[in-house]
Amino acid sequence: MSHATLMVQGTTSDAGKSTLVAALCRIYARQGISVAPFKPQNMALNSAVTPDGGEIGRAQAVQAQAANVALDVDFNPILLKPQSDQNAQVIIHGKVLTSMNAQHYHDYKTIAANAVLSSHQRLTQAYQRIIVEGAGSPAEINLREGDIANMGFAERVDCPVILIADIDKGGVFAHLVGTLALLSQSEQDRVVGFVINRFRGDINLLTSGLQWLEQRTKKPVLGVLPYIHGLHIAAEDAIEQTQDVENAQLKVIVPVTPRMSNHNDFDALRAHPEVDLQFVYPSEITRTNLPAADLIILAGSKNTRADMEFIKAQGWEQQINKHLRYGGKLFGICGGYQMLGELISDPLGIEGTQGDTKGLGLLAFSTELLPEKTLINREAVLKLDGQSVDVSGYEIHTGQSKAERDLTPVIDIDGVAQGAISEDQQVAGCYLHGLFDSDKAIQLLSHWCGTQLSEQLDLTARQEQAIDKLADVCEQHLDLSTLEQVITHWSRT
Repeated sequence: MSHATLMVQGTTSDAGKSTLVAALCRIYARQGISVAPFKPQNMALNSAVTPDGGEIGRAQAVQAQAANVALDVDFNPILLKPQSDQNAQVIIHGKVLTSMNAQHYHDYKTIAANAVLSSHQRLTQAYQRIIVEGAGSPAEINLREGDIANMGFAERVDCPVILIADIDKGGVFAHLVGTLALLSQSEQDRVVGFVINRFRGDINLLTSGLQWLEQRTKKPVLGVLPYIHGLHIAAEDAIEQTQDVENAQLKVIVPVTPRMSNHNDFDALRAHPEVDLQFVYPSEITRTNLPAADLIILAGSKNTRADMEFIKAQGWEQQINKHLRYGGKLFGICGGYQMLGELISDPLGIEGTQGDTKGLGLLAFSTELLPEKTLINREAVLKLDGQSVDVSGYEIHTGQSKAERDLTPVIDIDGVAQGAISEDQQVAGCYLHGLFDSDKAIQLLSHWCGTQLSEQLDLTARQEQAIDKLADVCEQHLDLSTLEQVITHWSRT
């Protein structure tokens, strides 16, 4: 099978690499081309579980959906999940290898590079086209030695590169020209064109700048993509902070902790037009009060004990208890579920220093962090307020929780009870990520909180619509014929 590899790199983080890769995957899939997404190295706290129990970045799961292919660990061979400011968990081909700091990982890059190249080689044998997403910016000169995430990879596999920049940030021409100037000559030569992302306004006002850019760099602008409002595609790691809800029936708040993970658990809730979900960020100067809400959700965490201590230091424990006294509801997911218990123990230092941390003490169980990581997709039944609905999701956790006495479960997995809900029905939690992606689950959650919401599409259907919309826009505004000529020419040389 003949194949071609195309790489998308960005001038900055959040320039639009992930969404452009998703769009190209959908465009080529529509054309009947077998296409796969690929990100050599990803640093993110949002991840997904493959059918064989591996772990990859969440963005690659969305891109696989766009390509209409099942998840594969080869789509993201190296995943780094930060546990602290100095250390990250290293996941290779879907499995946890170890935790190490930046310097140790720099020394380890040769082994990581071999894993990346072996994954790419397997994909070239299975797919006609591979669309690669870079990481951050290729102009990070302090990270160039042994690079496997950007130009280092492109040079090793000899593929063309598109450079994308976000004009909404400002300084787009400086971003593009400056990034190009910091690359070596051979790296500059493989940049085949530019894409400008998130443009608002009259394109005629940009024409002179585009002409200058092409004359200055001798490279074409392959397209100017407009700012797309209301685009619901799962973010890789950035948390979208703004939300405008005119007719809120359910108010939800999510306290943001330093190592909060899998915030995509809230995408479906945020997309519902009658749910006002706000992420509450701590103040660096004074304590931040949690606003009044119907429901507080404690999210997953890559360092549960440290995030538990952070919640206490912010004074949020007392505010959560006050919220419960006033009749509010509290739900914990994964690490947030562990925080609801009596104790979180890490005798082996799995997530950092060894030791124990007291939880919120709202549910009668304790958690011990263990070396073996649970990675599995699940079909389950969610039970709240005397009702139940079928849900699906996935588990990613190292902890095992044991109840001190029989607790009322909140979900059922193949007849096995999991999670717990308090006797007063105000506090609940479980390990299942993604359980609120379905509209029926959101309806049940809102009923538990004492309100009723209008019916909406499930998150998967919403995301499918968003991918199609994104692909439509890119088909309209990208010079796909020129890009195809570049890809064809490069694959023949």
